[in-house]
Amino acid sequence: MLIVADQDIPQVREAFGEFGEVRLVEGRRLNASDVRSANVLLVRSVTSVNASLLEGSRVRFVGSATIGTDHLDLAYLNGKGIAWAHAPGCNAGAVAEYVLCALLALRPEPVLVGIVGYGNTGSRLAELLDMLGVDCLVTDPPLQDKGSTARQWASLEEIGQADVISLHVPLTKTGPYPTHHLVNEDFLRALRPDCLLINTSRGAVVDNRELLAHLDNNRMQTVLDVWEGEPAIDFRLLERASFGTPHIAGYSLEGKLNGTRQVYEALCGFLDAEPAWRPLPPSPVQTLTSRLEGFAAVRNLVLQAYDIRRDDVQLRRLMQLQPAERPAGFDQLRRDYPLRREFSAYRCQLDNGEALAPVLHGLGFTL
Repeated sequence: MLIVADQDIPQVREAFGEFGEVRLVEGRRLNASDVRSANVLLVRSVTSVNASLLEGSRVRFVGSATIGTDHLDLAYLNGKGIAWAHAPGCNAGAVAEYVLCALLALRPEPVLVGIVGYGNTGSRLAELLDMLGVDCLVTDPPLQDKGSTARQWASLEEIGQADVISLHVPLTKTGPYPTHHLVNEDFLRALRPDCLLINTSRGAVVDNRELLAHLDNNRMQTVLDVWEGEPAIDFRLLERASFGTPHIAGYSLEGKLNGTRQVYEALCGFLDAEPAWRPLPPSPVQTLTSRLEGFAAVRNLVLQAYDIRRDDVQLRRLMQLQPAERPAGFDQLRRDYPLRREFSAYRCQLDNGEALAPVLHGLGFTL
């Protein structure tokens, strides 16, 4: 069996080598000739999987080690009888922690947070905020239509009055609740003038052109990890953003390995094989310390675990390149992203650790 895989899927050879040859390719440059003889194709979100890529190939299984499926032409795959799988929720913890770190870096005191989308990531973010005693409003019309009572639901208009709004929706263009350009001119006009908008979902959930125009004329803040037109992003928008990062919110070691594992298990199911591979054990726990107390101590520990400012600096350095060189630089930042661990990899050492133990345990830290 020939398995063609994006080279940026971690431990992909170790996981899938039992099934045959694993041939690694650069995901964004993957083309029809690369997959013509493949039986299995493994991708990430940078690869569009459609007829132009697969027609005439031997591919019978497509796996995407990502939470989203907007890069997969599911109608084509289903029509051709090609099995497919993705990894929903694999990096929910990483993205929720990224949002929390961004929020605490820009809002040192508790605020009202609006969460748009209550799937794996939105619900995890709500759990983290609940542990910190931060009030949040949640909206998710599809879940509401299903009769879910997971939260006390808010309307989108009510969400617009929050101090911070975080987006956690899939990118859709059809159906009763399309999310393409959900954040448009009307949405932006209805926000508080000092609102902080965070987008870690998909770039096109926000109309980037309208957001740029709004930021040029208002004091609203924004944190953007995803952009329209990636990797050729609008650097004028980056200049106006409070923090900008190169689509790495979910790039924790734990999140990446979860994605590999979920797609591996899906292929095992497709082949009727018993899963034998397990991810390599993570590196040892690191210790964080803080001399602060209360909410300030928790904030300090969170920002020690992950400081978004480092990634923001790396992305802004691309502005020193010629415009034609920046897309490749964006991809390189993703490809060469340094090891990042989730809160669960850290032990916290505090003088008054007993008082904060429930909160820190709820966030995922150990004491």
